[in-house]
Amino acid sequence: MPDEKHEHRLPPGQYLTRDLPIYHVGSVPPFAPESWSLHLSGLVRRELKFTHEEFLALPRAEVTTDMHCVTTWSRYDLRWSGVLTSELVRKCSLLPEARYAYVQTDGNYTTILRVEDLKAETSILADRLDGAPLPAENGFPARLVVPHLYAWKSAKWVRAIEFVPDYRPGFWEARGYSATGDAATEDRFGE
Repeated sequence: MPDEKHEHRLPPGQYLTRDLPIYHVGSVPPFAPESWSLHLSGLVRRELKFTHEEFLALPRAEVTTDMHCVTTWSRYDLRWSGVLTSELVRKCSLLPEARYAYVQTDGNYTTILRVEDLKAETSILADRLDGAPLPAENGFPARLVVPHLYAWKSAKWVRAIEFVPDYRPGFWEARGYSATGDAATEDRFGE
């Protein structure tokens, strides 16, 4: 008998895995807590920059979510801990014309997403996974997790989020991937 609960969770074109496959461009960047920072800038009333120690002192949250990769795998019930991105958006107080968040990482990776996706209640800047420190290959010290979008939008090793008025393609978007990456609608590739 099929499990109806799981059938409705799996987006079209995806298969379920128990693994958490690791994909990234380039090598895992080194982490030095004394020089790491997170910068929020652009169309904000308050530009913010957090040291690693300050980031760890921000209000913490935990979300349990599924993750879906554009390569067609999905994994259920990952438990992420960190700082809700809605909390970060609240702290920097966006200007009304901020429509997109341009995310930059160590390793020169970029992605872009709509501010509404960044503010979703399950979007989090995570540093822990399933109760343990997030492994470096999965994005430690800060991985953006936006569960309803394909995983290329969940950038690893986040260092800066710039709030901008207009769309500008990130790494994969410039190579033909969708601007939005909505897993529920199989929005994999742009036109």
